[in-house]
Amino acid sequence: MVPSTLANLSPARGISGPMPLRRRVYEALLGWLTTGDLAPGQPLVEAELADRLSVPRQHVREALHWLHTEGWVDLRPREGACVHLPDEDAADQLLAMRCLLETESARLAAPRATASDAERLAELCEQGRASAAATDIPGQVRANARLHALITQLSGNQVLIDFAEQVERRARWCAALAARLRGAESWQEHADLVAAIARNNGEEAARIMRAHTERTRRCCRRRLREQHQKTVSGAESAGPDNGENTENGGRDDE
Repeated sequence: MVPSTLANLSPARGISGPMPLRRRVYEALLGWLTTGDLAPGQPLVEAELADRLSVPRQHVREALHWLHTEGWVDLRPREGACVHLPDEDAADQLLAMRCLLETESARLAAPRATASDAERLAELCEQGRASAAATDIPGQVRANARLHALITQLSGNQVLIDFAEQVERRARWCAALAARLRGAESWQEHADLVAAIARNNGEEAARIMRAHTERTRRCCRRRLREQHQKTVSGAESAGPDNGENTENGGRDDE
């Protein structure tokens, strides 16, 4: 299994502010999950999370149950919580839908994009490139989410925007997996996409987006397969009497 250490987590986003503490704990954990700081399959130990966030364990427990109902966290009897490791087929179906929605978003967005819109997209692309150069996975995920969200908004189709937002939120983990494998290559594809949108060429933008999202889809299938294999092999090597030792294997540190 993936180790439960929290030493490498980025600063918690959303833990300070006017919201109730239990909501802030939820937002902090959700932030780590969506950026990939907490990886699929990683154990989530209440005491460690509470200590990392300087909050009572009760609020962490409530947040984990909340995240469980949303599909982010698995709760297993006698084993505790861990980050949900998506089923390969279910994840592939989700990413196939993402490809369809994103492709149509790009097709509709390009003719509507202004020079100011293209400039903002280019800025987000540069942020992603810089994050890739610095091997900053959370930074890439944030830039990727903002860039794709802006393209979707530019489509002008509110129904498409609503569906794409739901799918993108559920598939955010994919961006973290892809960033580990694709990095700079992915951001070159983003740059080509932004250039097509700046030229107001809807068909070209759609073609580039389709190719980009399909590559990401294949990448995620590969990585999920690897993580499932690591989880299974880690559980088998631990044996029934060594469950406490399963925290030392299988982390994806690429």
